[in-house]
Amino acid sequence: MNQEILQILREQKEMNLPGGLYHKVQVIFAYHTNRMEGSQLTEEQTRSMFETHTILSDNAVLNIDDIIETQNHFRAFDFMLEHAKEDLSMDLIKQFHAILKRGTSDERKSWFKVGDFKALPNEVGGRETVAPENVEQELRKLLESYHALSAVKVEDIIDFHAKFESIHPFQDGNGRVGRLIMFKECLKYGIMPFIIDEQHKAFYDRGLQKYPGEKGYLMDTCLSAQDTFTAIYQYFNGPWRSKQFRAANRGTPHFETDRPQYRPPFR
Repeated sequence: MNQEILQILREQKEMNLPGGLYHKVQVIFAYHTNRMEGSQLTEEQTRSMFETHTILSDNAVLNIDDIIETQNHFRAFDFMLEHAKEDLSMDLIKQFHAILKRGTSDERKSWFKVGDFKALPNEVGGRETVAPENVEQELRKLLESYHALSAVKVEDIIDFHAKFESIHPFQDGNGRVGRLIMFKECLKYGIMPFIIDEQHKAFYDRGLQKYPGEKGYLMDTCLSAQDTFTAIYQYFNGPWRSKQFRAANRGTPHFETDRPQYRPPFR
């Protein structure tokens, strides 16, 4: 695949083009990824923040962290576009976290390290994660294994994400960092990117939880999200060039036969 999606996003960002693909992705990505982590901002409020730097409150009480983290995600997405073609590194991952959490109430906590790995043990979905003293070693091993791949496919990016989330290297913000990484790596390797939205959240969470024993749940969920992003891209930029072109960027089909058949109801 050529790099047309990355090129379009970068060009529209530089143009400050309203109502295009870049505009759409900034709003829905920030809204959904933060909503999954408990933000109470609506999509309309997120759109208003991006478009006008104002918030429609409807006399509601708004959480300041929700506002800051939404603005931070806009910045993190721009930073990701700037560095999309670079190899994924420990330093780049830390920079994503620093941008996403800068200025939040977490930054005022003595035990919370913005832009650095966790100091205290944590869990995700009731599951144990890697101990703080082992995070750097485990993440380095994961990166080395990933960079050793001869050709990166969408399945490899999803696999990296599941293992990254099981390490859970930061005190908070791991999901948002991990989903930015997936989007970046899809752009880097010319693969159709995707955004996990509210409709996919329950299946995404289940996919991460079940991943060590059954990879298909998470794979299907992400490929469904990829279909959704394909439709968004087609709306703004027309259909893919050929059936072969799309098939090459959906990943290999072996998951259809190598696992129990499973399709979320939104498929």
